[in-house]
Amino acid sequence: MGRMNLLGNCISNSTGAVEGFCVIKSVQVKSNVKGADYLDFILADAGGEVNAKLWDYSAAAHGAYETGDIIKVRGTINIWKDVEQLKIDRIRHKRDEDVVDMSSIVASSPVNGEDMFNKILEFAGTFHDSDLALLTQYLLKSRKEAIACYPAALRLHHAIRCGLMFHTGTMLEVAKKIVEVYKPIYPELSPDLVYCGIILHDIAKTEELTVSELGIATSYSTRGQLMGHINMGVAMVEQAAAELQISEELTTLISHILLSHHGQPDYGSPKFPMFPEAEIVSEIDMLDARMFEMYDALGSVNIGDFTERQWAMDNRQLYRHGHGIVKSEQ
Repeated sequence: MGRMNLLGNCISNSTGAVEGFCVIKSVQVKSNVKGADYLDFILADAGGEVNAKLWDYSAAAHGAYETGDIIKVRGTINIWKDVEQLKIDRIRHKRDEDVVDMSSIVASSPVNGEDMFNKILEFAGTFHDSDLALLTQYLLKSRKEAIACYPAALRLHHAIRCGLMFHTGTMLEVAKKIVEVYKPIYPELSPDLVYCGIILHDIAKTEELTVSELGIATSYSTRGQLMGHINMGVAMVEQAAAELQISEELTTLISHILLSHHGQPDYGSPKFPMFPEAEIVSEIDMLDARMFEMYDALGSVNIGDFTERQWAMDNRQLYRHGHGIVKSEQ
């Protein structure tokens, strides 16, 4: 990501000096070659993240800091090995009397997570297949609080507050358009399988990720690291289906959609999609993830320029052409 707004809500000048509030994404105590302690941070706000160093660290003088803490820092942006780095001069925790716009601290979805959750929950109730409607709503309701505010990832696509609902809602809208095109051509296509698969495909992110009260992921949970959201999601579906007495055949179809939604083994799926509805979910998932990643990367470069190589997208450089921007009348 690009330079923090430091951070959007921070004051900066031509010398690279910055001051403002941000959140600690990670922090470690390290020692330099002389044996002196320093803190190595990843600091973040709604505009991005930056590596930061607090040299000559003393817990007595500076205090203790943990992942997820909101802090105020003053420092200078320097370049180290062609990468921006913040040298911290002053640091403190956010105080109760501080007035801070939290939307400037945490990168957030453009949609309201709770509103989107309610919209999706209501939509699931319109399925023609009552068992799929029951299963989908049951799993949504069982994890409402987390689903409504969780990011969709630790890093990369939709790794923002309410990113899971943003990702799911966008996928659902794309799916509706695809169904409009293909259902008349292929009458056997099941819209309910597509919609159910999309709504549930990442539901286990609520168990895979460790998320702070700010709605940002700080790490993978132990189970998440050992099992992954695909396997955990299938287990959730199978357990819920057993409780609701959903047929084995229908449970297997939904489980396969979750197992195959990453498309291929290299991306974490133990199975390729093996029926059309699973293929649709997988393709929309990939498309929506890449659209987010592309526009996120392009937002940090000027029109006519290329991004740095994006390792998550086959090491491609992306070009910002600007052709779709509506120009104001002269």
